[in-house]
Amino acid sequence: MTVAELQYALGMAGTVAFAATAVAAVAPKRIDLFGALVMGVITAIGGGTMRDLILDVPVFWSQDLNYIWVALAASLVAFIANKRMTGGEVYQAMLYLDAAGVALFAIQAAHKTMQLDFAQPLGPILLGIITAIGGGMLRDVLAGNQTLLMRKELYAVPVTVGCVAYVTLMAMFPTSGSISAGFCMLLIFCLRGAAIYWDLHVPSFLLTRPVSNK
Repeated sequence: MTVAELQYALGMAGTVAFAATAVAAVAPKRIDLFGALVMGVITAIGGGTMRDLILDVPVFWSQDLNYIWVALAASLVAFIANKRMTGGEVYQAMLYLDAAGVALFAIQAAHKTMQLDFAQPLGPILLGIITAIGGGMLRDVLAGNQTLLMRKELYAVPVTVGCVAYVTLMAMFPTSGSISAGFCMLLIFCLRGAAIYWDLHVPSFLLTRPVSNK
């Protein structure tokens, strides 16, 4: 298997994880099948769609509809297996797969942005973050949930660290793209995985304090 084929397979696995965890996340809202499919697809492709619109390039799924079909299939399975998806080890495993997808999509987006020489050096970082969490934010807004950026959960922070590390490494070692990308994907996955395993949150001193009405 070539590197491109491996990345494609991982991308599809990440798409499955994004769609399935999206359906599990909105399950308490008691949505119907159509709503589940919409939420799953939006979460799976939303971030990448925003990235490509900003970059003014063809939207990635328009050139490969497998991303849509896979997201629909994963959403359907998650809807049918709702009770299994929302509890226990299965959901925990999907969170780790989601972490792998986040890591892959973030660095792929940063790499694509750098190749297009878009708004260096902040552009790759910002679009890496948008690609990784944009779909989840759209899902939360539509479902009326607290968005990823408003939670204490360590989700966007690992992505930001990984994207900053990638841009920095590429500036220092421009010929070591594959090694830098692999390292930064692993970094994001490990940070996010640690947050899942140990239930880590943003430190309280970094949070805003509620304003008293008195």
